[in-house]
Amino acid sequence: MTSSEDALAHSTSDASLARSKARSAEIDLAIDEDPTRFRILTGDRPTGHLHLGHYFGTLRNRVLLQNRGVETWVLVADYQVITDRDGVGPIRERVLGLIADYIAAGIDPERSTIFNHSAVPALNQLMLPFLSLVTESELHRNPTVKAELEATNGRAMTGLMLTYPVHQAADILFCKANLVPVGQDQLPHLEQARLIAQRFDKRYGRANPEVPVFRRPEALLSEVPLLLGTDGMKMSKSRGNTIELGMTADETAKILKKAKTDAERTITYDPANRPEVANLLMLGCLASGQAPEAIAEQIGDKGAGTLKMFVTEALNEMLAPLREKRSELINNEDYLLQVLQLGNEKANEQANETLHEVRTAMKMNY
Repeated sequence: MTSSEDALAHSTSDASLARSKARSAEIDLAIDEDPTRFRILTGDRPTGHLHLGHYFGTLRNRVLLQNRGVETWVLVADYQVITDRDGVGPIRERVLGLIADYIAAGIDPERSTIFNHSAVPALNQLMLPFLSLVTESELHRNPTVKAELEATNGRAMTGLMLTYPVHQAADILFCKANLVPVGQDQLPHLEQARLIAQRFDKRYGRANPEVPVFRRPEALLSEVPLLLGTDGMKMSKSRGNTIELGMTADETAKILKKAKTDAERTITYDPANRPEVANLLMLGCLASGQAPEAIAEQIGDKGAGTLKMFVTEALNEMLAPLREKRSELINNEDYLLQVLQLGNEKANEQANETLHEVRTAMKMNY
């Protein structure tokens, strides 16, 4: 790509992001007016325990949206574990742990639907017609797929990884979700889902002439800044630089004590020049409700040790009720399985209905 083409791409990308942010703000206001207009699809891969990045980035917002009256569907994406892995690992433990995290954080199974991929055959069957609506080059251009390809070090990419964006589209479209809470990096996945919905309608028509088979999903952008891990790098379960929701207060303190900072004693909030210190201040902000600048001023020249103590106390106080509830849930496996069973029943009912509409539109309902 030439420098002029690169500049144009960045300009187009910036303009698209600005439109997405503006539309997201409009949707947020519309939720206050009538939350019943929206159905959310969100979820996680059970590849490990949820951590603070998940909580502040998505989980806390899901609870807020649920409590605002938005119908919420939460996916335990167990099939997506094998997109980039040779096996599923301790999958049962991780699935049940994920459900416990959800409920402990405030997801109410009475108001939200918690379900998992592998228990909903009709959802996965949508992959077949959907794959006919995308090209190989489109899949290769997806940022997640490109990043995975660059990280393989010559290892062949699986077909499931290549078609990961299509599987995500099936997750969103099968339940007729029209709203997906995402970060900026997930916008291309959502655009892929919109394109598939549009192309299906154009190619096959509709089961009901008055209503498209699939609603066009839109993004609700997260306003939480990207949080770094305790080593100053991207927060990741595989790097071991996270604070898991299920950790004890002592484990949290031990990890934060080793968190990377810098040599300056006076604490200031300067994300550009002091990212590790700013990250700790942001964690303190999210946990305590105080502005990061106010926390920095309060600590002043008392150094990084005092900052880490403040963040540790704020996080442990905030997480205490969640951790207590999570501990109770983990010891009640029958209840967690019941929640999943009931959610899967509802998801299967919806998936079968959607697949029937798809087959009718495709004239395959014989």
